[in-house]
Amino acid sequence: MTRTDAEARALFARLTGQEPTGLWSAPGRVNLIGEHTDYNDGFVFPFAIDFRTVVAVGARDDGRIRVVSTFDEVPVEVPVEVALDDLDALFPARRDEIVEWARYPLGVAWALRAAARDAGVDASASLTGVDLAFSSDVPVGAGLSSSAAIEGATAAALNDIWGLGLDRVTLAQAGRRAENEAVGAPTGIMDQMAALLGESDAGIFLDCRSLEADVVELGFAAAGLELLVIDTRVTHAHSTGGYGERRAACERGAAIMGVPALRDLSVDDLPRAQELMDDVTFRRVRHVVTEDQRVLDAVRTLRANGPRAIGPLLDASHASMRDDFEISVPELDLAVDTARSAGAVGARMTGGGFGGSAIALVDRDLVPDVTAAVEAAFAEAGFAKPHVFTVHPSAGARRDA
Repeated sequence: MTRTDAEARALFARLTGQEPTGLWSAPGRVNLIGEHTDYNDGFVFPFAIDFRTVVAVGARDDGRIRVVSTFDEVPVEVPVEVALDDLDALFPARRDEIVEWARYPLGVAWALRAAARDAGVDASASLTGVDLAFSSDVPVGAGLSSSAAIEGATAAALNDIWGLGLDRVTLAQAGRRAENEAVGAPTGIMDQMAALLGESDAGIFLDCRSLEADVVELGFAAAGLELLVIDTRVTHAHSTGGYGERRAACERGAAIMGVPALRDLSVDDLPRAQELMDDVTFRRVRHVVTEDQRVLDAVRTLRANGPRAIGPLLDASHASMRDDFEISVPELDLAVDTARSAGAVGARMTGGGFGGSAIALVDRDLVPDVTAAVEAAFAEAGFAKPHVFTVHPSAGARRDA
């Protein structure tokens, strides 16, 4: 039993005085390449990581749902509690009445009830009340999608407890709906798909329009490589303005070009786009269009030549996010530049931006040297000490006990 398993089980026992029915978990994710392309109907290439959120679950007989966590800001003795039948009234109209972290699991419960109705599932008898106790070792605010880990664990657990029989893609869609409408973060579906579909030693090449997913072997270990995460400790939140402004610019650019989404443009369309758009909108569009192409190139290159060959694409992705999409920060740029100078095969920021983490593909023997170089560079710049660690491609949401 892992530490997070034990914490979730102990928290459930303190909340209810009983043992849980079971434990479910879901991972965070690293996006290897393909940033801000998901909500533009484009391509992404994430993988699930070996940091997980665990939820201990037990049924109730009163039609109510209670959620509590070790990362909650209120005491364990004061769980967030609502009636299942009140969820439709709460979300999205009255979501501000719920503390933000609790909107994720409660929002998933709300979205799953709707998904079951849409799928024609008669689950009225099985939708019992539930107690959910969460623990996690996914870093919060680091760009590793701690939110999708909560959503994935909740969706997998409730799908089993309620006997809904929904497939993994439908669960991911419920997670995205929860994040978009119950939380108010205008994200795409990449994170939820990675959390639900992840596999060991593999990435998920995802078409965000069709939701077709292809499992692609990464081969990091066989190539003697490690994926290093550099958490800058600069926290971010997708429900705040910067993310929404970038999304609005993308939608504006698609409208100017007369296409449903930026996915429908190619690099060859960029000269015309530049003629029609203001500079800021054009640069936002250029990032998404070229990033989509980089995802396709990365998957093709990985399959043909192995992981060492994708380094230049990682580097180009970061430059595009820094200069065109303008979502990097000085700490992320320093992490990327220092990792490259210390010998990384390639490096880029990962996640939504405005903080969070960078990733670097590094020879196994160079991990200590790259880590030391990044920590020294941050100290010299007067930045907070970064948290530097390795992650490994891992399995998606599952029942653990």
